[in-house]
Amino acid sequence: MPILETLLLAFGLAMDASAVSLGVGSAGHARSPRPVFRIAFHFGLFQGLMTLAGWAAGSGLAQLIAGVDHWVAAVLLGFVGVRMIVSGLDPRPERRTIDPTRGVTLVLLSIATSIDAAAAGLSLAVLGLPVAFPAIAIALVTSGLSLAALTVGQRLGSAFGKRMEIVGGLVLLFIGARVVVTLL
Repeated sequence: MPILETLLLAFGLAMDASAVSLGVGSAGHARSPRPVFRIAFHFGLFQGLMTLAGWAAGSGLAQLIAGVDHWVAAVLLGFVGVRMIVSGLDPRPERRTIDPTRGVTLVLLSIATSIDAAAAGLSLAVLGLPVAFPAIAIALVTSGLSLAALTVGQRLGSAFGKRMEIVGGLVLLFIGARVVVTLL
């Protein structure tokens, strides 16, 4: 696969993770370098690993998961999005009910934003293309764009406060709805 096509694929796959990163940054959850690193690292890692997993699975597994992969992503994104909105609507100023930069929530977001990468890896396998360079490129581009989106999100969060947590949750719900609409 030519380098330009690989990079375009990587940028396309990184868009969901970047949108989620923007929401997380604007909600004020990633205020220090450590949570910023966790988000960018995990999103990139999961994108790369899911690309490898899709490639390794080959075409047989694709038919098994093709009917449910979008639903899984939509449910995961919806769950986290609703929790962020509820937290944003809480009138108490500093109470955070969810931290998307840690634990199960981070893993759920990482999986939800990288399901398309598994499909891309599967496509590479079906076409008989090597996966190492695309998986690395996808991981690095996703990490870089997530880092940039987190930084922009932090600035928006500073300017608009807790309302950005609601916006971040709505972004997650929108991405989940978009995933479902692509099924129809």
